[in-house]
Parts: sequence; structure tokens; C-alpha cells
Amino acid sequence: MPAHEQSTLSIDQRNALETAASRLATDFHGVFGVETIDRFLTSSYDQFAGRATIPNYLPLLAERFARQRLHALAKVEGKTHDGRPVVLFLCVHNAGRSQMALGFLQHHAGDSVVGWSGGSHPGDAIEPGAVAVMAERGIDIAREFPKPWTDEIVRAADVVITMGCGDACPIFPGTRYEEWDLADPATLALDSVRSVRDEIERRVLHLLDSLGVEAA
Repeated sequence: MPAHEQSTLSIDQRNALETAASRLATDFHGVFGVETIDRFLTSSYDQFAGRATIPNYLPLLAERFARQRLHALAKVEGKTHDGRPVVLFLCVHNAGRSQMALGFLQHHAGDSVVGWSGGSHPGDAIEPGAVAVMAERGIDIAREFPKPWTDEIVRAADVVITMGCGDACPIFPGTRYEEWDLADPATLALDSVRSVRDEIERRVLHLLDSLGVEAA
């Protein structure tokens, strides 16, 4: 991370980012150079720095997002790909619908599918109602954090599911797109959020079937 940006960080944050950079360099050894990894880690940190409510978590969030972006870039550039389908869920705030969909995808597909999510205008935290109704199904999305999408993430996806982001959702040739018309949980009472949750699960299971992935 450049020196002028490091000067605004605490010692703990600098140490955590240096450790994150080392882990990423190990994970992507032979795929990307140190400069690319540092650039992605820095830009990922910047995505969260202006809106994170708990600054100490910033390096962890940045590392997780940078790792996802680097995996996406490696697939786009043909450097690595394990053959698993990649599904991307997009909504406006990445705080409710797309997070629930990702939770169900990971729950039912396990490691058979790569799942990501993002928002056109990421919120500050996951919607409490979405967290609550997913917990009723034994799925914990409370540790997730709203994040944007990036060009390499969308390009790497085999299937992009959009949920109300309209013209803001990027369109790339050769990618399968589906629009899921679902109410925003942020505006609903808890019983209505449960109905949205159940509809999302139904659609995720149908999606997995269309991909030839057996649901657990």
C-alpha cells in the first residue's frame, strides 16, 4: 500500500494489511505478481474505508474482497479455473436479497458452485430482518458485509442474477442473465421478509437444477 495511504492507518491496520498482502501473495503465487496483489488489496480497502462502522475489520474485509476479485481476474484471463460454475447475485444495496440468495446457494450447493454477490450502491450493514429470517433456517449471513461489484467479478460470472438494480447492472455478451423481481426486505415487516426468503430459496434451487448441480 502506498506510503501516503499508509499514513492514515493505525499501526494495527498497517500490520494487518501487510499480513493480508503476504497471504494473498502466497495464495496467488505464480498467478499474479506482488504489484497486482497490492493494487487490488489497496483498492479493495478503499471500497470499504469510507463506510465501515468498525475500522478494525477493514483489513479483513479488504483481504476477502481482494481475494474474490483476484480469483475472478484469474478466471477472466484464463490463468486458473476449476470448472465450477460461478453465480453472481446483484441488487442495489447488497444488504438483503442478494445476500439471502448467496446464503442459500452456499447452503444447498456447498463447494459445487462459486457464489458471489454485490450491489450498485452498497449499504452500511446487512439488513437485520434478512439476518433474522435466514437464521431461522440455520444460515448465518450476519458476518457478511455489503460490497460493490467490479468489472472482473461480473466478467468472471457464468450466471448473473439481478434483483432490482435496473440499468446500473452491467451487461456483458456471453453471460447468462436472469432478473428476479423480488421486494426489498428493507421495506417489509418480518412475515413478508420470510415470504421473500422462501421465494429466493425456491429460485436458487431451480437455478441449481438448471446448472446440473445437485442440491444438498
